[in-house]
Amino acid sequence: MYDTTDADECTDQLRAALAAHGIALPSLGIDLPSFAARCPTRPLIALGNCNLPTACALVAALRKGAA
Repeated sequence: MYDTTDADECTDQLRAALAAHGIALPSLGIDLPSFAARCPTRPLIALGNCNLPTACALVAALRKGAA
């Protein structure tokens, strides 16, 4: 079984990294059903939905980081 601490830390780091680019994903969080699975699985991080301007900002930040 996986520890929620790792998933919490990763979620916090992802939220901070996105914020550094002015991006906020309000639904960002741990996918709770992934912890309720009968078989031990890695926890999932739910990115959630975002509006078009946020998606465009995310694309721009990823492209900038890849360059």
